[in-house]
Amino acid sequence: MIKKALFSSFVLMAMTAAAQKTTITIDVNKPLHAVSPTLFGIFLEDINLSVDGGLYPELLRNRSFEDADSLCFWQFRSLQGEAKVRKADLSNAKNPAVPLNARNRQFLNVDVQGDFTLSNDGYWGMNVEKGEKYDFSIALRTPNSYQGNMKAKIVVGDNVLAETDISDVTGHWKYTKATLIPTEASTNAQLVIEGNGKGEVCMDMISLIPQKRWGKSGVRKDLGEALDNLHPTFLRFPGGCWVEGEVISQRYQWKNTIGNIDSRIPLWNLWGYTATHGIGYHEYLQLAEDLGAEPLFCINAGVSHKETIPSDEIDQWIQDALDAIEYANGPVTSVWGAARARNGHPAPFNLKYIEVGNENFGSVYFKNFELIANAIKTRFPEMQIISNDWSGSHPSTPSHAMIDEHYYNTPDWFILNANKYDNRKRGGEKVFIGEYAVTSQCGKGNLRGAIGEAAFMTGLERNSDVVAMAAYAPLFCNVEHQRWPINLINYDNHRWYGLPSYYVQQMFAENQGTVTLPVSVTGSPLVDIPSSSGGIGLGTWNNTAEFKDLKVTTPKGKVLYQNNFSSGIDDWEMQGDGEWNVSNGVLSQNSLAAEVTAFVGNDNWREYVVTLKARKLSGENGFQIYFHHQKGENNRTRWDIGGYSNSISQMQTIMDSHSINYSIEPGRWYNVRLEVSPLTVKGYIDGKLVQQASLTDINRKTVCASAQKDEKSGDIIVKVVNTGKKDLTTKVLLNGIGKVADLAEATVLSSGSSLDENSLDAPTKVVPHKEQVRINGNHLVHKFPANSVTVFRISKK
Repeated sequence: MIKKALFSSFVLMAMTAAAQKTTITIDVNKPLHAVSPTLFGIFLEDINLSVDGGLYPELLRNRSFEDADSLCFWQFRSLQGEAKVRKADLSNAKNPAVPLNARNRQFLNVDVQGDFTLSNDGYWGMNVEKGEKYDFSIALRTPNSYQGNMKAKIVVGDNVLAETDISDVTGHWKYTKATLIPTEASTNAQLVIEGNGKGEVCMDMISLIPQKRWGKSGVRKDLGEALDNLHPTFLRFPGGCWVEGEVISQRYQWKNTIGNIDSRIPLWNLWGYTATHGIGYHEYLQLAEDLGAEPLFCINAGVSHKETIPSDEIDQWIQDALDAIEYANGPVTSVWGAARARNGHPAPFNLKYIEVGNENFGSVYFKNFELIANAIKTRFPEMQIISNDWSGSHPSTPSHAMIDEHYYNTPDWFILNANKYDNRKRGGEKVFIGEYAVTSQCGKGNLRGAIGEAAFMTGLERNSDVVAMAAYAPLFCNVEHQRWPINLINYDNHRWYGLPSYYVQQMFAENQGTVTLPVSVTGSPLVDIPSSSGGIGLGTWNNTAEFKDLKVTTPKGKVLYQNNFSSGIDDWEMQGDGEWNVSNGVLSQNSLAAEVTAFVGNDNWREYVVTLKARKLSGENGFQIYFHHQKGENNRTRWDIGGYSNSISQMQTIMDSHSINYSIEPGRWYNVRLEVSPLTVKGYIDGKLVQQASLTDINRKTVCASAQKDEKSGDIIVKVVNTGKKDLTTKVLLNGIGKVADLAEATVLSSGSSLDENSLDAPTKVVPHKEQVRINGNHLVHKFPANSVTVFRISKK
């Protein structure tokens, strides 16, 4: 194979030397700056059942009966009995509802006169392996004398794979524990508690966990290995929106997540389920240590999605932040350092990074951030504090904070923004890109999406003196509970696969140098700019709104589309969970769901004027007017009026977003005018120009590249992304290279189509492969496949 590859490379160089025009030039002996040692990491938020039902290996769902007041995710069967979830209540002297402990407030009360079964199939069936050991436990008490026997069984239908007796039920809560070893494997097993007796028995904390786990953090083995293979330099946790909560009471509170597993207070997760905190603050820190990654803890800043805490009431938040740092880093003689030691880790975790807030903005956040950050810096001056940058604004004090920017967009946006940080002012705040991913125009996560991200990442490497850290998001998704469109690692109860993006992250992380080298690209074809044409749309985000008197015309007044909403909207394309209605000449959207849109028009419309009346009725935000929408796509070229909790106006184009402070009054009709051309878009409210943005100030190359040197090994590392639709023969010139090995190792990610995707049934359809490439003196010539990522490692001779 290697001989054939070498022969092909000689032929390629001979045939294309004259025709080849694109050149990548690297100055090997002119290093620019150090590579950030924490450039590429991971972000773990409990979304899509990422932790419970995913990384946390508990096989049972609702093990402590805290999910609901009813018997949620359990099935009880008995001809002569009943089972009820009871809340702690000691007021009934004859039959008090005594909880397992003061923090575990609900349990199951079973009252029977004969046979009964209680079963749980976990997260869409339990995966058990033949001959492996599973730790079973159950807490029991009887308020009166229960007479009878019970068993715990792992079953598939009528087939019993493992079982154990349950005995010693007393008047006080007591655990029964056993090891269950299945005689067969199954991906659709259940745990069944089976009994025959008389009386009442109370049950809580029924658990079944495999002994075969990964790391000291004890996570699901295959998913832990998948994380480890990403070689992350940091772990941001636990969110994300979960840090904020829908309301303040639902925010993440780390003190409720440590200690004995049955004393952790479950929390309703705004992504649609109850979190057990089986992986709590301690386990997150341990997971980072297992991965050899720096922990990065994100804390609440007194801001939730719907509520804020004023600055004069922020003392508890400050104390919680200081205590969290002491828990991670304090000596065992300190209060929280001693708690860490009791939980099994006497040595400090060496937490260095703490982020205050998630996607927060506005005056309340700015003030709260300043108070929290100053308190942290006063007591722990060594801590690196990170603030939120949202809609282009972030706290200005303290000035030493790193800023967190988030980007979700199309492949083209990421390609066109590969040089986003090239001209960023040096010496200012460092940038942490806490969340980024291609989330639209990429199918279910295809190669094209990965190409867009890879192009962007070359820019992060070239500018790692500005961008200190970056993390793809989200990380995990249980395919049975998907709440975010595109996710890096997807799984069911026994399999997983990574998107092509997973392998881009892996390729970049495995090939990091220590210094950045100058790199230039000449003769590259230019990016095909996505068509600046398309229809129009109306939208809302977590709010209701109304629209009327809609008209689309040419600049000279010719009507392209008009609707007075006196009849239906059958010609419109609806996206999202909206509730659209037409009545009395008004189009209303009555759902509070996020990202609700309705589109109409022609893909070929290029230059036009949109006029309408619009008003916000209720909810967080205002309304959105979309332009240049291509049918069937989820592109976000739009004017967002009263967005981000009714605080800004934002014009989003293919290149970037432009924001100004702006709010609207609920219930008031506004006259909206949007002038769209191939060059610019202008937005008017009530006859006044509010905002404008350029659409085509773009001159980007299809080839994106970065170069580094590993000073320890002497290796030169070159990353090349061909974002174009055609293979491209390119010369890579290594100025000042000296003597190197005759062959360079190339790792290549490509596929037959840019639309190719991985899946549970075809997990390796798009994965990297290795090649050997001949080096001819100080250069090599290589054909880069269309839509490909290539990493060269060039070693000294």
